[in-house]
Amino acid sequence: MSIFFNEEKNIFTLQTKNSTYQMKVDEFDFLIHLYYGNKIEQGNMEYLITKTDISFSGNPFEANDRTFSLDVIPQEYSSVGIGDYRISSMNLIEENGCNVFEPKYIGYKIKDGVKKIEGMPYIYDNQDKPKTLEIYLKDKITNIELVLNYTIFYDMDIIARSVTLKNNSNSIIKLNKIMSSCLDFYYKDLEIIHFYGRHAMERMTERRGLPYGITSICSKRGTSSHQHNPSVILCEKNTTEDFGNCYGMALVYSGNFLIEIEKDQLEQIRANIGINPENFSYEVKKGEIFETPQVLITFSNEGLSKLSHNFHKAIRNNICRGKYKLQRRPILINNWEATYFDFDEEKILNIAKQASDLGIEMFVLDDGWFGKRDDDNSGLGDWFVNKNKLKNGLAHLVKNINNMGMKFGIWFEPEMISEDSDLFRKNPDWVVKVPNRNPNKSRNQLVLDMSRKDVRDYLFSCISSILDSANIEYIKWDMNRSICDAFSSVLSKDKQGEFYHRYILGLYELLEKIVVKYPNILLEGCSGGGGRFDIGMLYYFPQIWCSDNTDAIERLEIQYGTSFIYPICSVGSHVSAIPNHQTGRKTNIDTRAIVAMSGSFGYEMDLGIIEKEEKIKVKQQIKEYLKYQSIIHNGLYYRLSEPNSKDWYTAWQFVSEDLKESLLNIVVTKLGPNRLNLNIKLKGLDKNKKYKIQNDKKIYTGDMLMNGGIVLKNPFGDFPAYQLYIKEMEG
Repeated sequence: MSIFFNEEKNIFTLQTKNSTYQMKVDEFDFLIHLYYGNKIEQGNMEYLITKTDISFSGNPFEANDRTFSLDVIPQEYSSVGIGDYRISSMNLIEENGCNVFEPKYIGYKIKDGVKKIEGMPYIYDNQDKPKTLEIYLKDKITNIELVLNYTIFYDMDIIARSVTLKNNSNSIIKLNKIMSSCLDFYYKDLEIIHFYGRHAMERMTERRGLPYGITSICSKRGTSSHQHNPSVILCEKNTTEDFGNCYGMALVYSGNFLIEIEKDQLEQIRANIGINPENFSYEVKKGEIFETPQVLITFSNEGLSKLSHNFHKAIRNNICRGKYKLQRRPILINNWEATYFDFDEEKILNIAKQASDLGIEMFVLDDGWFGKRDDDNSGLGDWFVNKNKLKNGLAHLVKNINNMGMKFGIWFEPEMISEDSDLFRKNPDWVVKVPNRNPNKSRNQLVLDMSRKDVRDYLFSCISSILDSANIEYIKWDMNRSICDAFSSVLSKDKQGEFYHRYILGLYELLEKIVVKYPNILLEGCSGGGGRFDIGMLYYFPQIWCSDNTDAIERLEIQYGTSFIYPICSVGSHVSAIPNHQTGRKTNIDTRAIVAMSGSFGYEMDLGIIEKEEKIKVKQQIKEYLKYQSIIHNGLYYRLSEPNSKDWYTAWQFVSEDLKESLLNIVVTKLGPNRLNLNIKLKGLDKNKKYKIQNDKKIYTGDMLMNGGIVLKNPFGDFPAYQLYIKEMEG
């Protein structure tokens, strides 16, 4: 049993394998947060709540007690206008203009299974037997009800939270803010780890102490964005990869989001996460409901590695779906960096033949195959084959590539439209654009209004027509700009604040139709690389193009930051050409391959122009990846160093769940003279097992490798890399 209610004490206790979450209904029917942290088998944590008369912190009318203040006491879900001056979890406006909302406890229900959220992604039951707690709160003046939802995945140490608002009042209300969860920390001095960046440098990591006041991490770009990721880790100061307490929160949503964390006057900490309230206003009529996206939260008392393992397992097994959820994905080659827009059928078939001869399993045709599309200024929206480039049509090209023994994939950018397109000339009102204003352009393209059913129907019809015309087994779904000029011609003036959320709901609806109709097609998400790398997208795309930056040395830091929340199987990563097209750096093909293997592996170059020796290496790399893929995608992942730190190398390790196999990867990034040999201590092995390292005659115990490590002598050259396969000795 994972959910308990003590009727005498009015205390809810949520238990996972290694954590306890506890809250209490107090004497005034407020829902108070008591504890979240290391597992406590039995015990009432309300002793942690101490009441003190704090100046300028008011008291609820019914309390008649100057030591009781909502401004001080940790709460389970905070509201505005009732004496709590910290960041609020929700703000609604009644028809009379009042925004005071006082949620009081009225009951609960425990259910088997998960909380499904209509029209949005959610964590599903994969034979885990989860339990869901619904706690009912109501404002007794307006009769508006909140349901706080908690789904417990016991073995994974995951709690999925969301909120359902039910308008049982007699009038329309406006939601200006409604967060997915609130988490209050009592007696905590925490640090924050978050993931910032920009295009081609996504998910950089920053760790720092929380200052007094409000720390805000957000996107208002219409996507989860390159600039900030909708996830955060809070940890105690002494927390390392292997030691200490840490809390992770990751939003299952792909649009505008807000993570706000306040350290208040008493050094208490509150963390909210949910839809960004800026540019958000949602009308809820009498009898209607509004559901927030889910947030996955997890706790680890064994450091950051265990926290990552919790997220990796939950996302891999209970978020990703479809044929390729756990199945090995084909090793692919993408023609983008080989040709850009300049290709024809002959050039494509030549690249495919070169790839097939080397053992690559899938060819992906990128941008430029449709409409009038010779650069990025035209053609988006015209999803029909460009016969000037593919003179015999798409089906003929696909058949020829299939005859080479390769699968075929194709690139789309469905959410975008070019002004120079047949679609725009026919339907200019389908564009996201404010009336009587010139729209902002980005990459010379505009955005289609995904809140419109006719737009979604058109896209589904076009995409289906292409997919039905040939044996297409992969889609790369791109989205190459941020959204602004937020306005929909099908929404009334009172509902324009709903646009961004309705856009995401429309996108999810379209993706769901495609996933259902084409369950055997592998979908990869992309938004200028990793601009929409979030759990919501992974519900539809089991992998996402990690970054448009394919430089192996740059990718070390990008993939490092990504690994804190997202499983390795979700990372699209390719070996690209040199000099690298983003940085101009020249890195040897061995190093490029070792970095790219930490993801869904492929190539992005013209294989016809590389040296014979490199072609031999490509063949060998493919064999090695096929050998190691199961450990990489399904094993436990360990970060052994931090890129751009005092370490002069970047190292990471995979360990199979049965601890019988491991793969150690090392890239030396800062060589210098007169250094000691490289010593790397491994993690995650069985200390009592005996292991053998490939091409090494010695036998090691797990204890030796984890405490003494391995020694690599005299690394030399530009960015040398090592990949060591370690296996348990049999017998």
